[in-house]
Amino acid sequence: MILGQKTITNFTQNPKNDILSGLTVALALVPEAVAFAFVAGVDPLVGLYGAFMMGIVTALFGGRPGMISGATGAMAVVMVHLIQKGNEVGMGLETPIDNLGLQWLFITLLFVGAIQIMAGVLKLGKFVRLIPHPVMMGFVNGLAIVIFLSQLGLFKETVNGETQFMTGQALWTMLGFVALTMGIMFGLPRLTKKIPAALIAIIVVACITIFGGIEVSTVGSFIKEGGGEGLQGGLPTFQEQIFNLFYTLQGHWDLILSTAFILAAVGLIESLMTLNLVDEITETRGSGNRECVAQGGANILNGLFGGMGGCAMIGQSIINVDSGGRGRLSGAVAAIALLCFVLFGAPLIEQIPIAALVGVMFMVVIGTFAWSSFRIIRKIPLSDAVVLIAVSAITVWKDLAVAVIAGVIISALVFAWKNATMIRARKRIQPDGTKTYEIWGPLFFGSIQNFNSKFDVKNDPQHVEIDFVESRVSDHSALEAIFNLVNKYEAEGKQIKLKHLSTDCKRLMYKASPKFKEVIVEAVDDPRYHLAADPEKFTKPLSEYSL
Repeated sequence: MILGQKTITNFTQNPKNDILSGLTVALALVPEAVAFAFVAGVDPLVGLYGAFMMGIVTALFGGRPGMISGATGAMAVVMVHLIQKGNEVGMGLETPIDNLGLQWLFITLLFVGAIQIMAGVLKLGKFVRLIPHPVMMGFVNGLAIVIFLSQLGLFKETVNGETQFMTGQALWTMLGFVALTMGIMFGLPRLTKKIPAALIAIIVVACITIFGGIEVSTVGSFIKEGGGEGLQGGLPTFQEQIFNLFYTLQGHWDLILSTAFILAAVGLIESLMTLNLVDEITETRGSGNRECVAQGGANILNGLFGGMGGCAMIGQSIINVDSGGRGRLSGAVAAIALLCFVLFGAPLIEQIPIAALVGVMFMVVIGTFAWSSFRIIRKIPLSDAVVLIAVSAITVWKDLAVAVIAGVIISALVFAWKNATMIRARKRIQPDGTKTYEIWGPLFFGSIQNFNSKFDVKNDPQHVEIDFVESRVSDHSALEAIFNLVNKYEAEGKQIKLKHLSTDCKRLMYKASPKFKEVIVEAVDDPRYHLAADPEKFTKPLSEYSL
């Protein structure tokens, strides 16, 4: 019951803001979905259908109310090779099949969805918490740069069959309307926050160009320049033919499955990172595992009904949050409005100036970029600064998934290196002649070399004990290091004992080799608690002890 109430609250909270912000996002989704469809080499309607199905499913069932999902560039780039290869195979068949690559994409999305659902069921979404803050800042900065660079392509026009950057009057007109859009978005919130500034900016610029008869690049001209016929279309239809095309995959299953795993990983990483970012902005917490399941279900739906698939979109998510969209209603309105554009509003939407949408995205870039990184870059550890810059650069150079994975690996290696140098050994000789090594620091694969260098097997006395009171045996490499050390001492005819191992460490060591039962001392008090463990040592009244 509580869960149901929470879901209803998330859906209906502040309906006015959610509806208006949803409409704003829908307008911003159109050129993005169309552009990414062109990148992947599919019809614009496939991109729009993909954005609709991703948006509606994740809005209603996803783990982050207010987060927007749709067709994304990160996934579109991965799809290119699959679609091209499918088209080549289709043309080479005895009975040629047009657009076989697109059918392969739909089949692949079924596997993508299954992988993502499995990730959610296995609760792998929690691993996003392991992403360090420098990686998060690098991701945000890199993605802001990518969004900015992607908008520059909208400053191009086709002249005599050749695509080139705008010049002269066309360029100045475009820049003027971009500046006007940004100015409205910057100034209107200072007057009122009851209506989304982005929506008002788009409407104002569209009215000026339409009623003023000003010739500018529009959504419609953008689609036609890319080879599309327009936004007008019907409802998505069930793609039953894909189940009759599995025979064409013979000899190409490795391509299908490898692409599916890459698409699933890219989608989950981008979505979970965006979820974390929206969490920080809204100061609430979403469910990564629930988002994995919802995204997987949406991609399966895309495969069955002819969408290009996708994941969370950081730019549109920030537009939504900044416009006041906090509940599930905002995402649902954005998705339904996008479908309505396709079914009923294509002629009107096609008249919206590209400049207005570019201006909105430029403001998203300004709001997304972590400008504080310039201020703190000299104040944080050098390794963190390197990670931040590297992740930003790799995001621009390669893609988000590669950048985040690289950032996490670099951070993990730096952490391992620092911990490897923390291993210490305090040595002392007991009254009975036993030499004690008190080990301090974590014992794992990175620190075993330093650990081994602390011992002098040949010159040590006959009795040696290693005290792990301030250490922890972490992995198989550490177990092997201890086992080899025990063998070395015994080969020299010396007796060695291991003390103060934690219960889980002893369990690991007993499981690794029965030999450890001979050298591990079980009944040993922790010396840090001798006073508490042995009250007879207190011979004076408590008042006479100074703290």
